[in-house]
Amino acid sequence: MKNRLLASLLSATALCAQPLLAAEPAEVVGTYADIAAATYADSLSTAKALQSAVDMLIAMPGEDTLQAAKTAWLAARVPYQQSEVFRFGNPIVDDWEGKVNAWPLDEGLIDYVDASYGGATEENEFAALNVVATPKFTLSGSEIDATEITPALIGETLHEADGIESNVASGYHAVEFMLWGQDLNGTGPGAGARPYTDYLTGDGCTNGHCDRRAAYLKAATDLLVSDLDYMAKAWAEGGEARAAVTADPAAGLSAMLTGMGSLSYGEQAGERMKLGLMLNDPEEEHDCFSDNTHNSHYYDGLGVQNVYLGSYTRPDGSVVSGPSLSELVAAKDATLDETLKAELAASVEALGAIKAKAESGTAYDQMLAAGNAEGEALIMGAVDALVTQTASIERAVTALGLNGIAFEGSDSLDNPNAVFQ
Repeated sequence: MKNRLLASLLSATALCAQPLLAAEPAEVVGTYADIAAATYADSLSTAKALQSAVDMLIAMPGEDTLQAAKTAWLAARVPYQQSEVFRFGNPIVDDWEGKVNAWPLDEGLIDYVDASYGGATEENEFAALNVVATPKFTLSGSEIDATEITPALIGETLHEADGIESNVASGYHAVEFMLWGQDLNGTGPGAGARPYTDYLTGDGCTNGHCDRRAAYLKAATDLLVSDLDYMAKAWAEGGEARAAVTADPAAGLSAMLTGMGSLSYGEQAGERMKLGLMLNDPEEEHDCFSDNTHNSHYYDGLGVQNVYLGSYTRPDGSVVSGPSLSELVAAKDATLDETLKAELAASVEALGAIKAKAESGTAYDQMLAAGNAEGEALIMGAVDALVTQTASIERAVTALGLNGIAFEGSDSLDNPNAVFQ
């Protein structure tokens, strides 16, 4: 009896002494696909809530319904920004992303703008077209009948009209402009201040064409929901995006790291943050009409951390998680894993400091102002943290034996003098 008990204890001790098995690459890629599916599903559900709020605003224009639509737009940005890490490594996402999140935009294409905005330019003859006030116009030699403003008109004719990227007619930022209007405050306090009377019918209508403005807002919001529905289905079970990323686990890991590194470095640290700071230009902030840029930056950074840790917290508080990239890296180089986890936490903290400052009354565009030393320090603190973590992401690529991965760059980081040429 004693011998059997001793043997049992020795066996249990031996099992406890064995190292934990590392996650399998296929399991890690599966978690990644699950998180993508949840993130896009949440982006879709919050966009549908926005759609309902927009419908209410159009049916009953008022201060309260306009504010409700704005609040719904802000909520919709939270899961969507966490999805941006799925770009770069996944062509299906990158080819689609411009429909829903392209920026900055020549808002004069869509609706009225302040006289200081100017008119058509050599680069864009449609910069001040004002489709809301123009039911018929000529585009690339063809007569366009925009009497009825529909999702198809916006998505197939107006968006990137004449092949010009700044002719952004669809997506979150087109809807944002329709809700807030222009932010005419530069690097001073204040966001856009479109009045609810822009959506009143009859004598109370301000700035004319209120019925067409409502039609544009409705069509743009419906198109956003439709576009997000497409991507949510692409990552669901049986969807083409899920199939593409899970077919080859090594390629799936490459997609994960490509998205993490490219968003961290060239896209966020460079194009979205350092470039605007170098130019002291509020037009370079991401959510420029609503002054929500601090949240966009924060949730972008959180999305990168989500992918590495294999965990995403949904708007309802539930968590989607599973075998992680962190576990794979730790099995190869435990020190590198701890370093990268600490650096990801540091970048989220630095972005959180920007968010906290904005929520205490200093908007991101004010931080961009020339001579704002505190704002510059906050922004550069986050830029430096993102650049630092990118170097460790590159080391993770090497540790996992992956090849052929290149991250997006930015002149603001790689060749600053070129920014001013």
